[in-house]
Amino acid sequence: MATAAGWIAHFHANADRHLSPEELIPSGTPSPMDARTRRAFVRSFQRFALGESGDGVHLLRMATDAGDPAYTHALALLVQEEQKHAALFLRALEHLDAPALPAHWTDAAFTRLRHLIGLRTEISLFLIAETVATGYFHALADHAPDPALRALGQRIAEDERNHVRFQIDRLRTGFRDTPAPLRALIGGAWTVVAAGAATVIVVDHRAALRACGVAPRT
Repeated sequence: MATAAGWIAHFHANADRHLSPEELIPSGTPSPMDARTRRAFVRSFQRFALGESGDGVHLLRMATDAGDPAYTHALALLVQEEQKHAALFLRALEHLDAPALPAHWTDAAFTRLRHLIGLRTEISLFLIAETVATGYFHALADHAPDPALRALGQRIAEDERNHVRFQIDRLRTGFRDTPAPLRALIGGAWTVVAAGAATVIVVDHRAALRACGVAPRT
């Protein structure tokens, strides 16, 4: 699926086969978790619901300006898939009898940062964020103490693996003509950013990770 056309077909196929939030987590399904464990996942899902809910207007505008309509189409489908993830987290919050958050500083800071940068850098930021978060989703899929949350984790982990591949495909094209020493320098800088992103995940989602049997360290 290295071509934009291949990714367009992939995202359309996903849209056709995916269950709706209500089908994935049916109404009236009780959670077996105790109150303390529920609070851990509520805090975590509130953050993710915000982070996945963006409309992608700034990113899609930059992609349009880059002059590749097929890539822009594929990227728009990815944004739609991310918005479906937000809907899944909102459904999980309903399952846990908890409200959504109207805003959070980490989401606001990330959004402001993205609006200050160019297309390749914004894609790189998304790649880092999704790569770091994928470990969380795998922990959720494998070890969450609630079958509804395991189903949520399985769905999102699968999608995010492909989002990472999609973004890597684009970055390979974008940096193809960049001299090797500069690519190495950029890679080093993004390693530092990735470490920071991993720290944010650990701090914001520590209790949920522990509930999944993961002992995060900062």
